Amino acid sequence: MASDGVEVSNKQVIFKDYVTGFPKESDMELRTSTAKLKLPQGSTGLVVKNLYLSCDPYMRGRMTKHERPSYVQSFNPGQMSSSRSLLFIIFSTVTGYGVAKVLESGDPKFKPGDLVWGHTGWEEYSVITATESLFKIHHTDVPLSYYTGLLGMPGMTAYAGFFEICSPKKGETVYISAASGAVGQLVGQFAKLTGCYVVGSAGSKEKVDLLKNKFGFDEAFNYKDEPDLDAALRRYFPDGIDIYFENVGGKMLDAVLPNMRLKGRIAVCGMISQYNLEKPEGIHNLMSLIVKQVRMEGFLVFSYYHLYGKFLETVLPAIKEGKITYVEDVVEGLENAPAALIGLFAGRNVGKQVVVVSRE
Repeated sequence: MASDGVEVSNKQVIFKDYVTGFPKESDMELRTSTAKLKLPQGSTGLVVKNLYLSCDPYMRGRMTKHERPSYVQSFNPGQMSSSRSLLFIIFSTVTGYGVAKVLESGDPKFKPGDLVWGHTGWEEYSVITATESLFKIHHTDVPLSYYTGLLGMPGMTAYAGFFEICSPKKGETVYISAASGAVGQLVGQFAKLTGCYVVGSAGSKEKVDLLKNKFGFDEAFNYKDEPDLDAALRRYFPDGIDIYFENVGGKMLDAVLPNMRLKGRIAVCGMISQYNLEKPEGIHNLMSLIVKQVRMEGFLVFSYYHLYGKFLETVLPAIKEGKITYVEDVVEGLENAPAALIGLFAGRNVGKQVVVVSRE
């Protein structure tokens, strides 16, 4: 633990107010404050320098004030406060997954110089008190940015959703929506390694080409070019779908349900088409779950972090052998983080969206 702390300039992305509808860059703001690289006396936390930040779709839910409890807390927007006769606003930093370097440690499990991934602030330097949520990075012979995606939360999400929820078998048919994203591109490759027939959908020709030529999907299509999603799915799956990895919701889910095979499985990972709607769309084909005895299960990656060691044992060799590849959409600079996050909901990113804060 440090006895003296250096004071440094600290750029931060601030969350300004709760969002209704489609979020905007102006809902966040870049500010510069000062930070002392010193832990309070007796602290068991860490002082870290943030290197890479992860933009993830679940963060949209944190921009909304929930009337009912959610699985993840909302961001705290700027709040009015007062001191004597002065009024001022206390702003809250956006937080999310990232990769960081430990500068000071009050936790015996970590030491200065360690690299970690987990929850941190959207800022240059952070004090992390919830160290139990951090993972120490032991394998540095892969890009560190992979720990925001392939070897981090999205990778674990793909692994848990596909293998633990869907229990795939060789020869089964697999459909993945939003398939070129941080999670979908991995699910497809896991499915191919398992011996499945794999089809993915995405929102541009560039992304469709990636799915087929980079990630090895058997087929892929641009859902924006398909006026009848049900017909498209019947074209690619004439005998039905065994496994659907759900990332989109809405009309896509409604089209998938009647195309499921008997005893099919649906892993509900996300529903990005619904995140910015004030009134979510209804689903009309739920009877298919009964008729075809389909199991549809939502899941949260937090419940599967105990499998992280097993996950690494599976994925690291596959990366080094060239059996798994990964595409990142990298932007440089904390000042570009708000635009990168908002771009997720317009489909501007190609692959895993990463923000580089510092490469040091």
